[in-house]
Amino acid sequence: MDHNPSVTRDTWMSREALAEGMIPVIGRLYRENNVVTSIHGRSLINKSTMGILKAHRFARRMSKEELLLEETAPLLRTLAELNLGAASIDVARLAQKYRTDGAGASLEEFLRTELADVVGKRGADARTSTDVVLYGFGRIGRLVARLLIEKAGGGHGLCLRAIVVRKGAENDLMKRGSLLRRDSVHGSFEGSIQVDEETNTITANGVSIQVIYSNDPTTIDYTAYGINNALVVDNTGRWRDEDGLSQHLQSKGVAKVLLTAPGKGSLKNIVHGINHTDIAADDRIITAASCTTNAITPVLKAINDEFGVVHGHVETVHSFTNDQNLIDNFHKGDRRGRSAALNMVITETGAAKAVAKALPELQGKLTGSSIRVPTPDVSIAILNLSLENETTKDDVNDFLREMSLHSDLRKQLDYIDSPDVVSTDFVGSRRSGTVDGLATICNDKNLVLYVWYDNEFGYSCQVVRVMEEMAGVHAPSFPAKEAIPTAELAASV
Repeated sequence: MDHNPSVTRDTWMSREALAEGMIPVIGRLYRENNVVTSIHGRSLINKSTMGILKAHRFARRMSKEELLLEETAPLLRTLAELNLGAASIDVARLAQKYRTDGAGASLEEFLRTELADVVGKRGADARTSTDVVLYGFGRIGRLVARLLIEKAGGGHGLCLRAIVVRKGAENDLMKRGSLLRRDSVHGSFEGSIQVDEETNTITANGVSIQVIYSNDPTTIDYTAYGINNALVVDNTGRWRDEDGLSQHLQSKGVAKVLLTAPGKGSLKNIVHGINHTDIAADDRIITAASCTTNAITPVLKAINDEFGVVHGHVETVHSFTNDQNLIDNFHKGDRRGRSAALNMVITETGAAKAVAKALPELQGKLTGSSIRVPTPDVSIAILNLSLENETTKDDVNDFLREMSLHSDLRKQLDYIDSPDVVSTDFVGSRRSGTVDGLATICNDKNLVLYVWYDNEFGYSCQVVRVMEEMAGVHAPSFPAKEAIPTAELAASV
């Protein structure tokens, strides 16, 4: 809500005009220069006038500073004049850095210096293309597909080439396309989807996706479809260990495998933002851990680094999943046979123990449990922590807010202190977890944090980040340096 009485109808219409003028500039930067623009990690690509206005309002909630369209509109126009090469640019952080570090330079002079590595390179993209195969096309598979299609750009980076499923009916292809087009939780696909039964393909916003039917990952010849050195993303959850997942590597055309679930044995469980630098060039099979592990690990790292964690308990209140029964029926797991739509169901979670795979310093310090509830998406983790150092609610919240804006965890960790937010407000969040500041409880060394997370979409964003790391296809990101160094940040709060 905007409580500023000076926001008249004329002021609002002026803002609308500025936002409308930004749309073609954003689109031109994306199409002609391979430049993805965002506001604090919220992509501006294909956003409406209202979407751009909301993104600017979001920036004030995040940083307590107004992000003016009068600042961002000329910034975007200047970017468009610099003939940039491929890049990811956060205009909110760039505008803030210009205010704090501009030192009297003109906007063009500042931007030429800040983006020197890509100025004048007009769409040049040093990234190679990596073929991607989605093995399975369920909740996570379809959301990852949406994200890959959204990021397709000029065809560099991750290229979705195929999905592999078991054929469920004669009209299977039409149903797969329909499920990609329509989603009861995340809304309609933004764009056009066409199904070609002759070629067995789904074309989404110009991206041609081959649909391959198979029950055995060892028998597929991907090279027959022009797919080579592919990254296979197994989102079935059918295999969790190296022996099972290595079946994919027996197929022609496969180079690497990523599991969208916690792995077993010695497989690396990667939480992007925490231990993604552990991915080695010769790693052929890794896992992206779980949605809950991805949600809580960045928060736990931030708190442990700043205040020290002695021990803690993680309780997740988690939306039901396809593994549960809609009505009471037999299930091999305890309690999960009872109706997911009617009950809160206590179940186990390995998320707390899995944190230690990404953060070894928390080994043996965390316990965890879970309650499944009758909502289709968005969960909340309650972190009850004993700290080494005394602190206050305000200090913790200020620290986490700043971490969400200016730290290496800003793509993972979000912060909000609105008094009326509920679970549906976090559907579509691209961060792995959002700290609810108003719910924070702190008593000296005892701290309770509430962390919301879209266990489908937020997790899928983390999966794509790990995929980019495995393939080595990151575009350069700007601003490259933080406006507030971590040491200064810790001292300021």
